[in-house]
Amino acid sequence: MRVLLSTYGTRGDVEPLVALAVRLRELGAEVRMCAPPDDEFAERLDGLGVQLVPVGPPVRELMRGTALPSAADLSRYRTELVDTQFDIYPAAADGCDALVAAGLAQIAARSVAEAAGIRYVYASYAAVHLPSPHHAPPPRPGWPEPEVNDNRTLWELDAHHVNAQFGEALNGHRATIGLPPVDNVRDHVFTGRPWLAADPALGPWRETPGLDVIQTGAWSLADERPLPADLVTFLEAGDPPVYVGFGSMSPSQDIARGVIEALRAQGHRALVSRGWADLGLVDDRDDCFAIGEVNHQGLFGRVAAVVHHGGAGTTATAARAGVPQVVVAAQMSDNPYWAGRVADLDIGAALDGPVPTVESLSAAFKTALAPETRERARELGTRIRTDGAAAAASLLVEALR
Repeated sequence: MRVLLSTYGTRGDVEPLVALAVRLRELGAEVRMCAPPDDEFAERLDGLGVQLVPVGPPVRELMRGTALPSAADLSRYRTELVDTQFDIYPAAADGCDALVAAGLAQIAARSVAEAAGIRYVYASYAAVHLPSPHHAPPPRPGWPEPEVNDNRTLWELDAHHVNAQFGEALNGHRATIGLPPVDNVRDHVFTGRPWLAADPALGPWRETPGLDVIQTGAWSLADERPLPADLVTFLEAGDPPVYVGFGSMSPSQDIARGVIEALRAQGHRALVSRGWADLGLVDDRDDCFAIGEVNHQGLFGRVAAVVHHGGAGTTATAARAGVPQVVVAAQMSDNPYWAGRVADLDIGAALDGPVPTVESLSAAFKTALAPETRERARELGTRIRTDGAAAAASLLVEALR
């Protein structure tokens, strides 16, 4: 039994499929993965014995700088990625029994699976990516901002924009391989029975007519790496610090200064994760410490709160650790959705805009670090599942058998 997994994006897009790959291998399946050619992804997959099929340009190049590429450049990248997928996916899928794709960028995946006669599964990491009258579509960088508020109309406009971006390219390739055209690219990619790889307690799916969503729970692996000795020394030198990190996002360098200033004003220590933005400290005082890549599962249970950008993985890891969160959401993809979930669940605070003020941060920290917020976060942590990847792997293997 062979399975091809495919995604294109940052670590938050790749790591859930890594977890699924490991669980599939435990059930006897052979796995290969189409993903960006960034060195960290190649090393991660190589260390697990999973073959990487590189697709597209390195994601780090696209995420460099505090601003996204222009709308014209994003449109060109997206079209080129479809062409690249149709060039690479057929050989990658050769001999496979199923193709699991995650992310809207996987425009070619279903067509390649259809041509090969193999099972196709689409997976989303957040409910907000799937059409429903219960929520609006997520922001899509480079596309026009709609001026309406009705969710159904917004999803209709979203489908229109997806067709405008991808319809011609997709149907051109489908014609080349003998497949009929599709008139709704987005719903073609999603299918009528997508999987939702998100925790039901943290990001539940609300029943929507016409869409039979299978919610498996979030896909993650246990991280057994020990924390660095110097980090442990800092943690043990005082009260639990507040973690500040923005992963693959590139916020303004001023954000670390604002967070540290707000925390110091309330007597808290800070732990700054450099991330792709290479954030640093503002001075050499001993109440702050900077770190690189570390085990978040092992760390988050030892901090007072987690300040982050609203990524699905970070939100879930912090929730599972039972720690309050302050989300400074990047205004793209599912980041605002996860910020909203943190606020709705009262397990922290959410801030609008990419550069919060010291005043707004101070208010958010008072909310997040209040005893009642900590207790709600702790209680939610007891309800977060850890078996999502195993559940998804079992579903797929049983279906193929």
